[in-house]
Amino acid sequence: MSKSESPKEPEQLGKLFIGGLSFETTDESLRGHFEQCGMLTDCVVRRDPNTKCSRGFGFDLYATVEEVVAAMNARLQKLDGRVVKPKRAVSQDDSQRPGAHLTVKNIFVGGIKEDTEEHHLRDYFEQYGKIEVIEIMTDRGSSKKRGFAFFFNFF
Repeated sequence: MSKSESPKEPEQLGKLFIGGLSFETTDESLRGHFEQCGMLTDCVVRRDPNTKCSRGFGFDLYATVEEVVAAMNARLQKLDGRVVKPKRAVSQDDSQRPGAHLTVKNIFVGGIKEDTEEHHLRDYFEQYGKIEVIEIMTDRGSSKKRGFAFFFNFF
């Protein structure tokens, strides 16, 4: 299934919280910085409704989970002179649940046989936690599997 044919992912999975923003950061500068990681469908700096001044945080909404992972792993940490750290946004409903704010983990899995498919890894490893993205690494030239994979957002 190509990227254009993939089913629509839930919006919450594509949303990042961006904290530590400079008070000079605008929607446009936030978008310009983070769209280097993928297609943003929305980007906003939150402002005080009365003063219209930045509240020091914002949100980015990406089209796919893969773009969210790329943005969280990117070395794009400085914006308008401030170090920012993107984090997966948690809905208000989910934020009340135990463990909602635990750090997300990315895991390396090696020693994978050539005939192993993503569903084999997911079927086995999901007994230990939820996995949002599994990427089985392949050689660019030959498209042959390289024997290892990464699990992104394993919790």
